[in-house]
Amino acid sequence: MADSVYRVTELVGTSSTSWEAAAKSAIETAAKSLRDLRVAEVVRQDMTIEDGKVASYRVRLNVSFKYEGAAAQGRARK
Repeated sequence: MADSVYRVTELVGTSSTSWEAAAKSAIETAAKSLRDLRVAEVVRQDMTIEDGKVASYRVRLNVSFKYEGAAAQGRARK
């Protein structure tokens, strides 16, 4: 297997319906500007409450994607 470098970044997704929908929304939005997403790990779930009722679900995710920075490009030239 070739050497690779991956970047991990934190995303927060929100939904008025569920934690699953919040996570899906975060990934689908990130996929529009980040390429080669690999793994998402849920690190925290919480919700906002208004008038004694759940107003929104929030999910914090660590998402990894293949890094294509200067170091990766330098390896490709060798």
